[in-house]
Amino acid sequence: MRLGIIGGTFDPIHYGHLFVAEESRVRFRLDKILFVPAGIPPHKKNEEITPPKHRYAMTVIGIHGNPAFECSPIEIDRGGVSYTIDTLISLREQYPQDEFFYITGIDAVCDLLTWHRHQDVMRMARFIAAARPGYSLNRLRDRLPLEYLENILLLGSTMLDISSTELRHRVRHNLPIRYLTPDGVVEYIRKHRLYK
Repeated sequence: MRLGIIGGTFDPIHYGHLFVAEESRVRFRLDKILFVPAGIPPHKKNEEITPPKHRYAMTVIGIHGNPAFECSPIEIDRGGVSYTIDTLISLREQYPQDEFFYITGIDAVCDLLTWHRHQDVMRMARFIAAARPGYSLNRLRDRLPLEYLENILLLGSTMLDISSTELRHRVRHNLPIRYLTPDGVVEYIRKHRLYK
């Protein structure tokens, strides 16, 4: 099986995440997409983030209705800082025969050399790099060695320009987020008074 893995803070999940996941699934013939909300994201250790139980619940709600999408609490259950290598090692035990495709934004891929045990990460999964405004293929070429570039698939410029930061800002300022994230996520945020 060709398994797509999309990790992130998902604070909250939005249509940008969902579109990239579905576009990756179709474009690269993936059988399943596994959403993996981070426990403690290593690049956000000093930032205030929503408790994992809420981010996990919003992700489950957000992916509902797509039979090719699943959500895993693997990083939240493990506790501590969520390193991609630890997640891939755990997933390899669950999916010993699967081919892994790690889906993330091209901005994150540009910083691969700063990832914990990045050499091992690159051995365990191919990368699907989703286009982001302001990032180009040339930037990847400038920052990564050739053997890494050969393991990266590019997902064109079809990304929706939506960010979780923008959604949190809109909620804080009583602006609507409907049509930026699924209605169930909008309702969950309202019910639990998140981002106020």
